[in-house]
Amino acid sequence: MPFFIEVEKADGSYIFDKNGNKYLDAISGIGVSNFGHNQSSILEAIERQSSKHLHVMVYGEFGQESQTTFSKNLTQLCPKELDTVYFVNSGAEAIDAALKLVKKHTGRQQVISFVGAYHGNTHGPMSLSYNAKKKDPFRPLVPGVSFIRLNNHEDLEKITHQTAGVFLETIQGDAGVRIPTVSFMKALRERCTATGSLLVLDEIQCGLGRTGKTHAFEHFGIVPDILVLGKALGGGLPIGGLVAPRSILQSFETAPMLGHITTFGGHPLPCATGNAALELLKQTDLSEVDKKGRYLAEHIQAANPAWSVRQIGLFLAVDCSSVDEANSVILKAKEAGLILFWFLSHPDSFRIAPPLNISWEELEEIITILKKVV
Repeated sequence: MPFFIEVEKADGSYIFDKNGNKYLDAISGIGVSNFGHNQSSILEAIERQSSKHLHVMVYGEFGQESQTTFSKNLTQLCPKELDTVYFVNSGAEAIDAALKLVKKHTGRQQVISFVGAYHGNTHGPMSLSYNAKKKDPFRPLVPGVSFIRLNNHEDLEKITHQTAGVFLETIQGDAGVRIPTVSFMKALRERCTATGSLLVLDEIQCGLGRTGKTHAFEHFGIVPDILVLGKALGGGLPIGGLVAPRSILQSFETAPMLGHITTFGGHPLPCATGNAALELLKQTDLSEVDKKGRYLAEHIQAANPAWSVRQIGLFLAVDCSSVDEANSVILKAKEAGLILFWFLSHPDSFRIAPPLNISWEELEEIITILKKVV
């Protein structure tokens, strides 16, 4: 259901349309604009890099400072095991590449995903996603994919020595901000290690500060074999990436040579803006992000006790009594100047994921509008 907002400009936490209306962006472009719109340091990075060069060669053939600097700074924010980056064009392509990588590295063909999963809308990621209505018109999909239930320890037995990789959104986004337990995540990590299956954590939507930690997996005391990033990674420009041990990513080097190649992956411009976004992330008090998220959840719940609110950091899902109520809230909020949004696979809920640097005054504006809508 489109909003029919003709965007004129965007600045900070706000979007302005061509009729002079102002909207508080409480979803950050579905998790892309982690630090709001029109950030000066990101605009400066665009200007600096564009004055040097844009595309010069397919990724990996030339040394480019924008790429190498971004890789270095990104791996410095990761556990020591995750020491190598492969940049691609988007989160969906990163999932596709990870799907190839787990098969190539292990020599196995079976892959496991989760009930409620959403990993993207191209063929490989769609095969790993759960919503049958979204997938059925495009079958046959990638074979060998099965699904297990989140937080169900018994299902972990389905991970075997025939399993190439297990794909999980660390916090399930499209399913409505579903948060695993610490005990389940530790058991999942142990099971993958025991069977030699690669654990792939998809943090395209929930990573890079969104949950109040640099990486969402930090909440659970585990480290994945492959970390997949996208959305906020480029600071507003399109890019995705795999972060993994060099020993795993080297599987792409031979047999066949250039096992995964990309023309525009690692484009120097989004690498430059991504690096600027990482600097902003380093300067962000992530404990404040969590504090703001808990404050928002508390006041939304108070606004309508019949709602159910799930929250981790500034990543929230609000369950309504019906799809009609969720639609009504989202559309009435838009009329009042607040941008909320749906979940594709959980239509009786709405999402809230404002910029990480949203002010307390802007949080109060979200709460005030929601109270009026209720």
